[in-house]
Amino acid sequence: MNILLMGPSQGGAQGGSPMVSILFFGGMILIMWLFMIRPQTKKAKQQKQFIDNLREGDKIVTIAGIHGKVKKMNDDNTLVVEVSPGTSFTIERSAISMEYTSAQQQKTAATK
Repeated sequence: MNILLMGPSQGGAQGGSPMVSILFFGGMILIMWLFMIRPQTKKAKQQKQFIDNLREGDKIVTIAGIHGKVKKMNDDNTLVVEVSPGTSFTIERSAISMEYTSAQQQKTAATK
């Protein structure tokens, strides 16, 4: 007897407006853009600007956690990094961590 009560309504309003569906999906895309795509793009832009502003003599930290000083900037997007006097190696510019380098510079400035 209860099965009859759960049947479809007799009013004929079964699908819903296609405009509501379009607005719903548009809203979902907008939310994804605001919370996922936009911040990621903004962070990538800041990272590129940070790498472009590096100069010889700057102290850096790589994404592997290696601390050093920029000794030479090559034309092929690589840097020669000096990790101790007389010891240097070549790394890609993209291997420099903006977050670690900024944190290290702030820590150094706070101790001075």
